[in-house]
Parts: sequence; C-alpha cells; structure tokens
Amino acid sequence: MISLRPFSALGRFRNHWLNARYHFSFADYYDPARLGHGPLRVWNDDEIAPQSGFDPHPHREMEIITYVREGAVTHRDSLGHEGRIGAGEVQVMHAGTGIVHAEYNLESTPTRLFQIWVLPARRGVAPGWEMRRFPREEGALIPMASGDPARIAEGALPLHAEATLWAGTVPAGVSFTKSLPPRGGAYLVPARGRLEVGGVAVGPRDGVAIAGESEVSIRVEEGPAELVLVELFAL
Repeated sequence: MISLRPFSALGRFRNHWLNARYHFSFADYYDPARLGHGPLRVWNDDEIAPQSGFDPHPHREMEIITYVREGAVTHRDSLGHEGRIGAGEVQVMHAGTGIVHAEYNLESTPTRLFQIWVLPARRGVAPGWEMRRFPREEGALIPMASGDPARIAEGALPLHAEATLWAGTVPAGVSFTKSLPPRGGAYLVPARGRLEVGGVAVGPRDGVAIAGESEVSIRVEEGPAELVLVELFAL
C-alpha cells in the first residue's frame, strides 16, 4: 500500500512567528485517519521566523528528531545542553523520563525544518541530546539516526526506537529501490523535487505512507530532490 498525503491537504497552523504544516494529528489539528504511521506519531513541517521560536516546554517518552532544511535552530535543554543545528545537520533528543527544552531561530532569515517524533521501543530511558552534520552526497540515502546497531556503527545517531531516518540528495532521472522490513513500512517526504514512488506521483513536501511492501521503487522526476524517509521496523 502506497498512500499519498498531498502538501495541500496537511493540517495547518500559523501565527506571527510560526508557519506549520502537520502530516499527522497534532495540537489543535485532529484527523482520526491521521494519528500516525505505526510508531511514527508526528511529522511537522515548520517555518520559524527570525528571532523567535519555541519557549521552554516539557517532553516525556518520545524520540524527537529535528532535520534542518534551511537556516538554523538553537537548542537549549534542562540537562545543560546547547547547540546550533544548521542546514544539513540532524538533532536527536531522547525525552525519556523527562526533559525540558527550547528551540529558537536566532538567525536573520527564516528557518525551515522537519520535526519528527517516534515512540520509543522501551520506556524509562535516561533523557539525552545529540547532534551531527552529515555529508550531502548526491545519489544516495544516508542513515542519519537509527535504532539499528548496524546503522549506528555506520555513524547514525542512536535512537531508542525501531526506526531509521534516511536522507539524501538524488539527481533528476535517477531510479533506485529501497528495501523495507518484512513487517514494517516507511514514511517519505521530499523536501524538494518531484518523485514517482511505486507509480504514484509525489510533489515537494507531500507525504507518502508505505505499508505491506517488501521494497519500494523511487524515481526522481525533477531534481535534485532532497529525500527524507523514516523506515519503520514494524507497523
């Protein structure tokens, strides 16, 4: 099953500093048909205005990934961590038993990012935070965060979740196949570019939910395309 979630159909929120689109039910946006995809519960497409952001707020029992597409976001948390995450960098926060954090755009231009929440494989882990820059090599998806020890050994940030975040830039005209776990699935969003995924046309920032497939074919129709894919070990 390959199900398209067009960008135009996503949930919306806008105020003076945040322009957000929600792939799944979040905050005041509720769609009973869009409560998540397996353990993937949140995929927010956020644009944060300069000199603004999310004031300190708590989280528990969630693995939270921030993928910065443009600009930068500055993270601060109750464990004393502080870091600036720029375009091409990924942040992973283990909310675990509880953490309070803030995220601000302290830049002079808007910041655009994906914030992705995945349920942990086990509860009660110690909270934590890590960030890393990854090479944007054209033509390949790179594992950026994962609960798979083999992917962590390759350099992915550790996740306490049965999932792997893959991302990469792929030129126009390139076709490839992504294998998926037997009981799992995936959720794919092109940050830019146009694709054909299993015969389905996919535009920029559309969401594609994949289930019941051992592999999925992807072709870049307009590129270079920046692909972000969360592989889920089980649905």
